[in-house]
Amino acid sequence: MTKLEKLIQKFCPEGVVYKTLGEIATDIFRGAGITRDQVRETGTPCVRYGEIYTTYGVWFEDCVSHTDETLLTSKKYFDYGDILFAITGESVEDIAKCCAYIGHETCLAGGDIVVLKHNEDPKYLSYALSTLDAQKQKSKGKVKSKVVHSSVPDIKAIRVPVPPLPVQREIVRILDNFTELTAELTAELTARKQQYEYYRNRLLTFDVCGGGTSRVVQRTLGDIAKFVYGYTDKAKDTGDVRFIRITDINDDGCLDPSDAKYVDLTEESKKYLLKKGDLLLARTGATYGKTLFFDSDEPAVYASFLIKIVLDKTVIRNRYYWHFSKSSLYREQAEKYVSKGGQQQFNANAVSRVKIPVPSLEVQDRIIGVLDNFDVICTNLNIGLPAEIEARQKQYEYYRDKLLTFKKKEAVENE
Repeated sequence: MTKLEKLIQKFCPEGVVYKTLGEIATDIFRGAGITRDQVRETGTPCVRYGEIYTTYGVWFEDCVSHTDETLLTSKKYFDYGDILFAITGESVEDIAKCCAYIGHETCLAGGDIVVLKHNEDPKYLSYALSTLDAQKQKSKGKVKSKVVHSSVPDIKAIRVPVPPLPVQREIVRILDNFTELTAELTAELTARKQQYEYYRNRLLTFDVCGGGTSRVVQRTLGDIAKFVYGYTDKAKDTGDVRFIRITDINDDGCLDPSDAKYVDLTEESKKYLLKKGDLLLARTGATYGKTLFFDSDEPAVYASFLIKIVLDKTVIRNRYYWHFSKSSLYREQAEKYVSKGGQQQFNANAVSRVKIPVPSLEVQDRIIGVLDNFDVICTNLNIGLPAEIEARQKQYEYYRDKLLTFKKKEAVENE
């Protein structure tokens, strides 16, 4: 018999009482608005509702945001143990995501947050409120739209199992072990990516040689490249050749094999056939500047929102440029030259202004070798670690829901 089973047998052999948050709460209230302009690097710790979705997990100790209290006309505070709910969201499935605060500072709750004060174990309550059953209750009656809302009455109506505190604490201990392992894997993946980005930026700014980029000739791309806009046609599910669009380029600058579309091969479309090693630039939209190194043997043409960059091969390697296009030096220039009005445009005139350090072909080849090796390592990690993280997350969710499902005991009056 496990320790948890012994505790359940000792403290709640006849089952566990399920209570609404309204019954559990010693106080429950909404936060007060804190605008983006009122956020500071230092000051009073605060939480804005969007951070509950994007930054915090089941529980957290430190706030990422701060504010100057003198800027606020209304203030709502939360303390150790309080549960924070985001009551505005973008999807029915995630509405009213919550987290437990286990830090030791008094903090400010922003607007569209509900603060729940209680006498239970805060981590336990947050775990219980993250189960599938709890999320179904949060989503009940909500209608899909661009913005989804919950409310204090909605939060108060959610019902969760409330075993005695010794049982709660043992469940927390078990689930913390699961989440800690997932956090370690996620941190490992992040650290490896940061290491790769650091060395790539160092190599491509030539700081590793000392003296900065002044030791290497800098060329504008317009001096060493030609730009060819893509082919206009309607993408189809079937056809003679693959039709590469902006959405087919993943975040790593590689071709995404999923959701492939095709076009027929005509005399006109033949002009846009790609060769292995060609470079394609996304010239518009949120991912402007993203560059694909075409490394496929599959026949393909490229769409009109892409530009083929044809480099002078006596001066610069395509693979070297591709690595450069993922560097911070390139990204800073892309942000500088992109047109800001309406739909962002990074056309041939803009990209031609980008300056690139161009060492000898021999040095380029050495840099390509180093960065290609890093790229292989990162690709393997990007496949292996996320798969491991996903498996651990599913395992955690399974045991979380299993541990937080109890034989139900009806509440005794005045209990």
